[in-house]
Amino acid sequence: MEECVRLGIEYLTLYCLSSENWKRPKSELDFLLRLLEQYIVEERQTFLENNVRVVVIGKREGIPSHVQREIDKTVEMTADQTGLCLCLAVNYGGRAEILDAVRAIAAKVAEGQLSPNDIDEATFSAHLYTAGMPDPDLLIRTAGELRVSNFLLWQISYAELWVTDVCWPDFDENLLRQAIRDYARRVRRFGGLAVSPS
Repeated sequence: MEECVRLGIEYLTLYCLSSENWKRPKSELDFLLRLLEQYIVEERQTFLENNVRVVVIGKREGIPSHVQREIDKTVEMTADQTGLCLCLAVNYGGRAEILDAVRAIAAKVAEGQLSPNDIDEATFSAHLYTAGMPDPDLLIRTAGELRVSNFLLWQISYAELWVTDVCWPDFDENLLRQAIRDYARRVRRFGGLAVSPS
């Protein structure tokens, strides 16, 4: 996070807890939730000193109330920060996010607030948990995994992928810089033809 601040990156989303992680042993889940709570409390001063705004996406169900309180307190304390937006995906699943967006749009259609013919990509994006945030440019996948694991399924449609065999706890600033350097060398076509650099 601090390296992203130094590099001038505006948005960083970290996958903290997947909605599928509830299938893991209770002891592991308890540890992950304690770690999340500890992080969200211990890093508050760092967030403030680095002008970082914290937002959280995902479902609150299943997250212990004491963890929710600490998350809410951090989000509130950093709400007016104007630097990096640190988005924490907690109890998050891309498919669930898409279903929630579809339900919200369907409700507006049913109430006559929205015509089906007016639904476009912008309408859909505005009903996602990440409404108001740009789509990611770069998706970094650690541990050598070659899957997106239900992460930001709509938003990453044109993200560049970068995979490392290094596991998340060992991912450091040097690897982040390497990923960004590799990303900067790529030609992004968004479905079009490659254009020679001028």
